[in-house]
Amino acid sequence: MTHRPAPTDIDIHPLIAGRWSPRAYAEQPVAHADVLALLEAARWAPSAYNVQPWRFLVFEKGEDAAAYQRAFATLVPFNQSWNRHAQVLIVVIADTLNAKGEANPTASYDAGAAGLALLLEAHARNLAAHSMSGFDTKALRETFGIAERYVPLAVISVAHHGDTDALPEALAEREHAPRKRLPIGEIAQFGAWKNAQS
Repeated sequence: MTHRPAPTDIDIHPLIAGRWSPRAYAEQPVAHADVLALLEAARWAPSAYNVQPWRFLVFEKGEDAAAYQRAFATLVPFNQSWNRHAQVLIVVIADTLNAKGEANPTASYDAGAAGLALLLEAHARNLAAHSMSGFDTKALRETFGIAERYVPLAVISVAHHGDTDALPEALAEREHAPRKRLPIGEIAQFGAWKNAQS
């Protein structure tokens, strides 16, 4: 299943409405040229003062299987279970310091924007891409020598779309479940801020 447009209340661009986070992957190589295109899309994301604090650590199964396996080992067991056919792992990293060595308060926000650009480019190329927070940050840092100033935010797995029915039943159900988001009335306030009641 590759086409799951969001049931939006208001029409939005099909690229945004169509992007979703699949887990059914095919055991088929992803071209290095496509990986470079995903990074190029991320490169053109907006950032405060054009600091561009995003960094990416890329692992391609077909290019360096050993490095890929070391990165794969840092995923939590649940994410390992459905990523067995993933072809590329991309760690989204925020450089928390600017060129002067000062803290950059928008580093994570800007790196997130770059991550979304990458995900949208993947969708535009009919690739399956899924962003994950379930990984061992400490193990990733130690395995690949990532300095403290760089903060791993997410790991994005990339592959060609696979057969949903090949997933375990519980995951297959999630692939077919209706897509949901909070309504605009719960996420946006206009003209004044009213604290949410607990």
